[in-house]
Amino acid sequence: MQRNATVIFAAAAALALALGLTANAQDSSSTTTSKPATLAQRRQRQQDRIANGINSGQLTAGETQRLERREAGISRETRDMREDNGGHLNQAQRRAVNRQQNRASRHIYRAKHNGRRR
Repeated sequence: MQRNATVIFAAAAALALALGLTANAQDSSSTTTSKPATLAQRRQRQQDRIANGINSGQLTAGETQRLERREAGISRETRDMREDNGGHLNQAQRRAVNRQQNRASRHIYRAKHNGRRR
């Protein structure tokens, strides 16, 4: 009886291991083909970074106000570009917004790491 239990346990462990490896292989392939973040996803992540800076005390009130104003300006400009272009952004507009978001991201990082505390 004990031998049968050992064989069953070993078979179950091998099956679980094989299924786990298959699941990992599927997960890793999905990350290599993932698309870049959309403008909305990126804006949300940057808003989250600002909120984290506020909660941790890394951002002062003035820094927060400047960062939020910059984010609002990018959103407003993106909305206006979409209105002018039938709800879509062309490649040049998307590149311009991406550059602005890169700049805003650098400003967030610098403000959070400049040593000023609230």
